Amino acid sequence: MPADASTPHARTSLAEVQPPIALGPLDGRYRAAVSPLVDHLSEAALNRERVHVEVEWLVHLATQRVLPGAPVPSAADVAYLRAVVTDFGAQDVKELAAIERVTVHDVKAVEYFLKERIAAAPSVLGEGTVLPALSELVHFGCTSEDVNNLSYALMVRGAVQHVWLPAARALVDQLTALAREHAEVPLLALTHGQPATPTTLGKELAVLAHRLRRQLRRIEGAEFLGKLNGATGTFGAHVVAVPGADWPEVSRTFVEHLGLTWNPLTTQIESHDWQAELYSDLARFNRVLHNLATDVWTYISNGVFVQIPVAGATGSSTMPHKVNPIRFENAEANLELSSALLDTLASTLVTSRLQRDLTDSTTQRNIGPAFGHSLLAIDNVRRGLGGLAVDRERLERELDANWEVLGEPVQSAMRAAAVAGVAGMENPYERLKDLTRGRRLTAEDMRTFVAGLGLPDDVAARLAALTPATYTGLAAQLVAYLED
Repeated sequence: MPADASTPHARTSLAEVQPPIALGPLDGRYRAAVSPLVDHLSEAALNRERVHVEVEWLVHLATQRVLPGAPVPSAADVAYLRAVVTDFGAQDVKELAAIERVTVHDVKAVEYFLKERIAAAPSVLGEGTVLPALSELVHFGCTSEDVNNLSYALMVRGAVQHVWLPAARALVDQLTALAREHAEVPLLALTHGQPATPTTLGKELAVLAHRLRRQLRRIEGAEFLGKLNGATGTFGAHVVAVPGADWPEVSRTFVEHLGLTWNPLTTQIESHDWQAELYSDLARFNRVLHNLATDVWTYISNGVFVQIPVAGATGSSTMPHKVNPIRFENAEANLELSSALLDTLASTLVTSRLQRDLTDSTTQRNIGPAFGHSLLAIDNVRRGLGGLAVDRERLERELDANWEVLGEPVQSAMRAAAVAGVAGMENPYERLKDLTRGRRLTAEDMRTFVAGLGLPDDVAARLAALTPATYTGLAAQLVAYLED
């Protein structure tokens, strides 16, 4: 049967389109929201950090005079080397890729790339440069994982501190501001989906802001560990090549020079436990934020929040009236994807067979998507929160329709009166249960019941003045416990 336009074989191959079409949404549809992560968690960023680590290791060895007879580089030599990192761009990415096609080894390609730059140094710095004489200090004593573990630690630290944390803090600050703005707005609470003791909208938002802020503190306190100790963590090659050096001290000072925490005891790889700890905390932040998204979605559905329409936007392709809570729905999905990836990272990276296997290599290349889906969700929630207004009239109507929620304070007042010796206060819970359960009460019903109880005048007056809208306890004051 001849192919026609309905068969896949008749279609243009999208895989051949230039520039290349993204396979995933983070590099396609949602690129703008997550692009800051490219500077930290992309393959190009990994190679730039590898170059950075190799440069700094060479500089450290040479300037600290670790190897006898090695010339000390001048300030101009060091500046030249560090410019290889700061100027690392598109052409360098292509050049590295070409070298790797020959080496079929990514870290070895970085070593050759840097040696080529060192060989070219005299044409820039003049014949007086000592860099060519230091060429064999590139990757000296290193296994690939000495470079990789430090590179990933720097990448993840940068992504957390410069991209993810600022976005997350801005979200929590926005939520905190909303909580304070609505601290005194009474809200009928729902426990198990049923009317319950009233609260305030601000207090409920404050609970979520408080939970998120606590997770931020854990993430802000994260350690980023690194090691440089050779093929199986013994400094074996180092000691044989230069037995007079204090290699643990050289390693410690170098790792700390990079701004990382030194790990003295490892196999060939740094154990990744710090990554597992961080990713578990990030996943927990995600899940609290997921709870926020589902709660706000429900508040929208119940009419607590009204969404402010965006000019020109379409809510439904067939129902013109709809303004869908898509920001919160998209956030839910992205938080679930991010958390699934973070959970996999945390559980997989802590295990490596004996002194080394390669399961961590592909796993760590998915750190970017894990952060990307979380960052995209944060962006969605922030946009969603910015488009909400509170329907106070609806909240007031809902509270006024549920006078039975005052059964709790009335029976509690009766209990207190009974303890104080007031007669006629027997079985307070049961009497309020008979009055309220499964029934809708009016203000008159509740006030008539209270008036007939024989409570002390001050207690009766306090209960008579109480309404569902004023029965919010200390909710408004509790918002003050929120931290900035």
